[in-house]
Amino acid sequence: MKTIRSPTVAEAPPQTWSNMKVVNGYFHIAGMTGSGPNGEHPGDDMYIQAKSIFQKFKDLLEAAGGKMNDIMSITVYVTNLDENTDVWRARREFFTGDFPCSTLIEVKRVGSPKASPPLKVEINATGVIGAGG
Repeated sequence: MKTIRSPTVAEAPPQTWSNMKVVNGYFHIAGMTGSGPNGEHPGDDMYIQAKSIFQKFKDLLEAAGGKMNDIMSITVYVTNLDENTDVWRARREFFTGDFPCSTLIEVKRVGSPKASPPLKVEINATGVIGAGG
């Protein structure tokens, strides 16, 4: 199993989690929020937060030799289901062809409980490097 890192994606604090793991081409990307590489807050816009998350996915996948269409499944956690179309709008900017399987769940909070304003979306992903054609 290999840990994947990208200079554009902040590393998790030591002994907490890994952002991305790959084994035999299969990968898992941990739940990501829209925070910037230095912890800067992305603002209160769910679209901007989701776009930042998908960019992190892209950066991690490219570091692993993959691409966005290698993602098979995403799980999206939002704090307000009424804003889910903002997530779908951002997703359309990063995927082509058949989109990944997707689960959408409304939760009370995501990411850091100290974020101000509160973060609105967290997404994780799984897939296989090279499977996206």
